[in-house]
Amino acid sequence: MKISVDLINGYLPDQFGKHAPKAYTSHDFPTRSFPINISDIPVGAKALALTLIDYDAVPVAGFPWIHWIATDIDTTNYIPENISILNTGIVQGKNSSVSKYIDFHDPAIEDRYLGPKPPADHDYTLTVYALKEKTNLKPGFYLNDLIRQTKERTIEKATLEIPSRG
Repeated sequence: MKISVDLINGYLPDQFGKHAPKAYTSHDFPTRSFPINISDIPVGAKALALTLIDYDAVPVAGFPWIHWIATDIDTTNYIPENISILNTGIVQGKNSSVSKYIDFHDPAIEDRYLGPKPPADHDYTLTVYALKEKTNLKPGFYLNDLIRQTKERTIEKATLEIPSRG
């Protein structure tokens, strides 16, 4: 399985990150998810799952920042732009904005894509999982739940580093 994201000058396009127009933000956080191209999905895959994690955030936040986790996405070669807000054909889990170490909380953005806002350029690790069956997780699940549920269901996974500018 292969995944790709269209970049501009080697970076995630601005509308999906720190430099997003106000119309694509909520409380100054980018909320419009980027499209993902997927090819060579293995035979037998019944659903997809994904994680978007910023490991470069460890020196800044003290932990890897979870920007987006989702599961039970219909098997497709294209996950469309803004699927997170549209919330159709996808079950989404908690991002790191739910952390007790974060002063700001808004339930409207906790279970969605929360785009990059790095202080300097960061790489974001996108992983897409091809699953032999749905996880049946409920909206608002946590990353540990997803890891447990995908462990025995994963047929194949693909990972991509996505740079975003600070």
